[in-house]
Amino acid sequence: MNLPDLLEGRLLRRYKRFLADVRLADGSEVTAHCPNTGSMKNCAEPGSRVWLLDVNSPQRKLRYRWELVEVEQRYLACINTGRANALVREAIIDRRIEALRGYATVLSERPYGNERSRIDLLLTEPGLPDCYIEVKNVTLLVEEGLGIFPDAVTVRGRKHLRELMGVVRQGARGVLFFSVAHSGIERIEPAWGIDPAYAETLAEALDAGVEVLAYGVDISPGHLCLGRPLPFGLGDINMNNPGNNIGRI
Repeated sequence: MNLPDLLEGRLLRRYKRFLADVRLADGSEVTAHCPNTGSMKNCAEPGSRVWLLDVNSPQRKLRYRWELVEVEQRYLACINTGRANALVREAIIDRRIEALRGYATVLSERPYGNERSRIDLLLTEPGLPDCYIEVKNVTLLVEEGLGIFPDAVTVRGRKHLRELMGVVRQGARGVLFFSVAHSGIERIEPAWGIDPAYAETLAEALDAGVEVLAYGVDISPGHLCLGRPLPFGLGDINMNNPGNNIGRI
């Protein structure tokens, strides 16, 4: 996925979840839309280098949208969660996800389940079970190489897991897909210390036959590409405790 030319700046503050004040390279200060409803723990430190997209549309209240951040002056992360679905869809169509090859039709945002949900991606192919995919964007690095999800308590995330278990019971495939948009993350675990209820539901979903896939995103200010398979494990509730109840989605 190629990105339009981005503007570099320094983050002044992120507030009210959807707003970020940024000082651009020319010294001007702008307010940008923050397309991320999570806590963005470790990804919203004042003074961090950030990259904005100049949307410049009369239909939008804010001219700029926050896309990337440099974390700890070492890593790049994509905080625009809206990019995740497109990256996974692109990788599936390009046949870069081995476990999801063989499906000719890729549909987006289709209603499904018993709790009035919408699936991120639905794969169909005659002769194969339908494949329902929930995509999650991961940006929280808690120790060398270890990323966790979620970065805030997510009631919606638990609902999505229940819906995936439901489609598996009906004979379809249910897939939780972690799009890992942080260059420092090399493996994934659930965030027991932030949302133990989500982690427990995820363990239940695995027992019920829900599949988990995790792929890393190669990130630069001009390009995003999903294609690095990463290991996933349930982790240890006693070892993975970076914080409790940080925000709520």
